[in-house]
Amino acid sequence: MDALQIAQKFQKKEISPVEFLNQCFENIEKYDSKVQAFLEVEKEQALQEARESEERIAKGQSLSPYDGLPVGIKDNILQKDRKSWCASKILEGFIAPYSATVIEKLRSKGMIPIGRLNMDEFAMGSSTENSAYQKTKNPHDLERVPGGSSGGSAAAVSAGFLPLSLGSDTGGSIRQPAAFCGNVGLKPTYGSVSRYGLTAFSSSLDQIGPFAMTAEGARILYEVIAGEDKRDSTTIPEAVRAKHQAKIKTDLNGLKIGIPEHLLDGISKEVLMSLEKAKEFLSKELNAEVISVKLPHQKYGIPVYYIVANSEASANLARFDGIRYGRRAKISDNDLIHLYEASRTEGFGSEVKRRILIGTFALSSGYYDAYYGQALKVRELIRQDYQNVFEKVDVVLLPTTPSVAFKFGEKVQNPVEMYLSDVLTVSASLAGIPAVSVPGPTDGLPIGLQIQGPHFSENLILRIAQKMHELYQPKVASL
Repeated sequence: MDALQIAQKFQKKEISPVEFLNQCFENIEKYDSKVQAFLEVEKEQALQEARESEERIAKGQSLSPYDGLPVGIKDNILQKDRKSWCASKILEGFIAPYSATVIEKLRSKGMIPIGRLNMDEFAMGSSTENSAYQKTKNPHDLERVPGGSSGGSAAAVSAGFLPLSLGSDTGGSIRQPAAFCGNVGLKPTYGSVSRYGLTAFSSSLDQIGPFAMTAEGARILYEVIAGEDKRDSTTIPEAVRAKHQAKIKTDLNGLKIGIPEHLLDGISKEVLMSLEKAKEFLSKELNAEVISVKLPHQKYGIPVYYIVANSEASANLARFDGIRYGRRAKISDNDLIHLYEASRTEGFGSEVKRRILIGTFALSSGYYDAYYGQALKVRELIRQDYQNVFEKVDVVLLPTTPSVAFKFGEKVQNPVEMYLSDVLTVSASLAGIPAVSVPGPTDGLPIGLQIQGPHFSENLILRIAQKMHELYQPKVASL
C-alpha cells in the first residue's frame, strides 16, 4: 500500500478519500481482531474529515498533494478531545486537552488521524507485550511479536490497514518494530520533529517518526511533521538545519558506506546473509565503496541507554500520581503518601515500575555521579565515534535487529535479554542522528537493515532506502 500512489489517485479522482477510508475500516473490522493493532478507531470523525477532503479535491482546493491520506497514531501522541492513555491503566479515562504539533501539521495538510494504536505502556518495551490492554500480533506470523514500543503502528501498516502511521522512537522503538513487521521506519534527527504533545518517556531521546511500506511514504510523512516549533525548545531552527544539510552528499553514485563489522558478532545467519546481499547490491548499483569502520564505544550503548532513559523516565513519570489526572486508587484513609503509592502500584505495569526504580536509584544521592554522570560521559564518546566515522563515510549500514521477530513469551522472564533486542539501535538515539530501517532481502520472516547518517541526512538515507526496494520489495502481510 504505497502512500504516494494512493494520494495521486485521490487527486486524479480515481478513488475518493471516503471510498478508500471505508476500505481501510473494512480491513480493520475484518482482520484487526487477529492483529490487535488498534486500541480505538475514530470512525465517524475520520469519515467527516474524509468528506471534507473529498470536497476540497473536487473544487481544486486541496490543502496538499496528500489531502485525504489516513494516518494511524501511536497512543502516546495527544489528539484533542480524544483518549490518550499510553496503553496504561494509570491514564485510563484521560482525554487530551490539546493536540500534539504533529497532529496539527497532519490536519493542516488534509491528512486524517484515524485512531489510537497499541504500544508498550509509556513506550517502555521491545515487544508490545507490556500494553495494559492487549498484545499486538506480528501480521507476518501471529505467534510472534511485532516489536516495540511502537508495535501497533508497525503492525497496522504491514497488515494493510492504512498506508501511514506515526510512532515514537526512544532507543529503537520505530526501527525495531519496522524490522520485525517488514516495513520502513524512520527515526529522525533529534530536534527535527516537535515533541510537543508527545507523552515523555526520555526527553533527551524521544522522537516522533513515520512508518510506511515504502521509503517514499516515510519521506512524505516526515516532511509533513518536521520543522521548528516554538512550543518545543529542543527543535532545531531551519537555518541550522540548512547549514547541516549543505554538507550532506546529494549524489547517490559513489557513496562511501561504513560497515561496523566488529558489531556483527551474535547476529543470526539469515540477517547476516541479508546484509551481505545489500552490500553487494549497493556496491553494484550505486558504485558504492564499502569500508569497515569502528564505533568503539557502541558496546556500551545498552547500559548507557538504560541508565539515561530510565533516569529521565523516573522524573517524567513522577507527574502520574493519582492526583492531577488519571487513575486514583480508593484508600481507607486520607494519607497523601498512601494515595500516591496505591495509585501508582495499581496504575503502572511491571516494566514501567522496573524502569522507574532503576532510574530513581541511578539519580539518588551517592549514586548520581557513579551511574548517571558516567553514562552522560560515555554518551558523548558515542557521539564522537559517529562524528569520526562520518568524516570517512557518508552513511553506516548494519542490521536493525540481531534476529527476526521472536515468539510471544520468549523473553518476558529475562528483561536483560529483551533489552538486547535494541543493541543495534540505541547508539543512534544516544548520538541524536537519523536512522531508517528498511526491509532486507529474505525468504522467510521480515529482516530489517538499518541506514544511519549524519545529523539532518534524512533525505539521503531515505533515498538509499528507496533504492534498496529494487533489491527487495516490501510486502503487506497476508492475513
